[in-house]
Amino acid sequence: MGAARVNQFDSLRTYSGKQAADIVNITYRQLDYWARTNLVRPSATDAAGSGTRREYVYRDLLELKVIKNLLDAGIKLESVRAVFDYLRRHVTTDVASAHVVISGKSVVLCDGDRLIDAVRNGQGVLNVLPLANVKQELDARIIELKRSEQRAAATTGSVAAPLRSVAR
Repeated sequence: MGAARVNQFDSLRTYSGKQAADIVNITYRQLDYWARTNLVRPSATDAAGSGTRREYVYRDLLELKVIKNLLDAGIKLESVRAVFDYLRRHVTTDVASAHVVISGKSVVLCDGDRLIDAVRNGQGVLNVLPLANVKQELDARIIELKRSEQRAAATTGSVAAPLRSVAR
């Protein structure tokens, strides 16, 4: 049986900071730092002072998961920032669909038949980090969250709270 897919309405759903951190498997402290330093700002609702909550959308979660994968592959946060600056300017599809090649401290983007060093000029390929599974992993975690929320709602006997949507 294939992995469950997130439906089109989940792209409209928003996720709290805690939910986003849990889904992507990072700490809330990391998520907060990345938002405060403009690595990934929440697209739905940004914090607007003390006591306000950030709300992330699916595309934000994809970016967060790709960042985590790059960090887990040994890329320094400073280089990840440079890569994302480049990706945001040059990749028009989901960042998870990009092909990234890691060579030491260098991150190379495969764009068709071209290799582009997203950090600095350089060549040489030692490690390929496939990002194709990022979306499937993220979708599975979101589905797991939804099931957990449904179980919790069933346990308390209340009707599950409606999903929050991004205002269009």
